[in-house]
Amino acid sequence: MKFLIRIFVISLLLTSMPVLQACGLDKSKMEEDFPKDLQDTQREKRGKLTGEGGLKLFGGGKDSKKGGGGIGVNSFLWRATLDTLSFMPLAQVDPHGGVIITDWHEDPNTRGERFKVNVLILGTDLRADGIRVSVFRQVQEPNGQWKDAKVDSTTARQLEDKVLTRARELRINNAG
Repeated sequence: MKFLIRIFVISLLLTSMPVLQACGLDKSKMEEDFPKDLQDTQREKRGKLTGEGGLKLFGGGKDSKKGGGGIGVNSFLWRATLDTLSFMPLAQVDPHGGVIITDWHEDPNTRGERFKVNVLILGTDLRADGIRVSVFRQVQEPNGQWKDAKVDSTTARQLEDKVLTRARELRINNAG
């Protein structure tokens, strides 16, 4: 029994940090000598928040031809989506993840019907398949409750086309 207690105490002492430092095994020194992988090197190069060239949300920088511009998705698609959906209230916006979610919007001309739109921008390239739009519709019942309703299958595609057209316009204006 005494033998097991001694082994336990010795193992506790060996795993404690002061003992390791006293033996010359400094953890920070060990990390300096260890080679860094590509991800660590890129992280150091970018810095903590803004990176090497500063924070550029809407264009400029190395990726300006692609429209990357400091955000995680194509900046032309991002701005075009915000322009296209500017009439709707925004519920969630994430430029790094490429997510735009609107809140419910009821057109004053068509009372009793409201829409919500979710947009996902899929990458840094300005491509026709770089955006996904989902449209949700609800109608108000006579008792005042909102009930989900079917959305015309072309509605999401029409919104995608409007965003893509606007993104192309922004890119042309940026080039000239």
